Amino acid sequence: MVEEKFFTDRERLTLALADECAAALQAGIKANGQATFLVSGGSTPEPVYRALSKRPLPWQQINVALVDERWVERDEAGSNHAFIANSLLQNEASEAPCLGMKNPAATPLEGEAECERAYQELPQPYDVCILGMGNDGHTASFFPYAEGLDEALNPKSDKVCKAITAKQSAVTGIHTERMTLTLAAILQAKEIKLLITGEDKLKVYRQALLGDDEQEMPVRSILKQGLKPVTVYWAP
Repeated sequence: MVEEKFFTDRERLTLALADECAAALQAGIKANGQATFLVSGGSTPEPVYRALSKRPLPWQQINVALVDERWVERDEAGSNHAFIANSLLQNEASEAPCLGMKNPAATPLEGEAECERAYQELPQPYDVCILGMGNDGHTASFFPYAEGLDEALNPKSDKVCKAITAKQSAVTGIHTERMTLTLAAILQAKEIKLLITGEDKLKVYRQALLGDDEQEMPVRSILKQGLKPVTVYWAP
């Protein structure tokens, strides 16, 4: 249930994905009076967010919420909340409500219940979920062999959020403590869009399609779940 949309350059990818996200969010608003947009951090989706920020959508009716987060404050390096604020929540989108994951708890595990309560208030099904993928085959904060990964990848879980401790070798920097949406939550999205760029990530993606070990390459949990369609966007 994977559809591939491959583009000759990143500009075409950005325009097409921004158009599709805008249309899906508008459809959600028309149907329900509001929409929910799940967003991931990273440099790859940044041009899409910047393009969307200039679209004259009814942003006050669009709930923006993070897919995952490092357990750092917004003024610390690596904060996905700060990244989304600086890329998507600008221009026309500056008034969009945004739900972050980091709360005052000392650790993600201690803050999991509060995060869960906040995210349970988001209307389901979500309208659009943007995911990325690392060269190690992670997506969201589903890192290879991470502590808490088994529970996070349970497609029948009734939890929306899960604390994750990533192995040091799997991440850049020291922020191994994270919060993530569960696979079950991601599968509540009407549209799941996996965005990758470059030849290296194309090779990783193709490797993921060939195997079944989700602990080794957690992105397989998205690509092979067989419950919801996934669209993969790629450009060189």
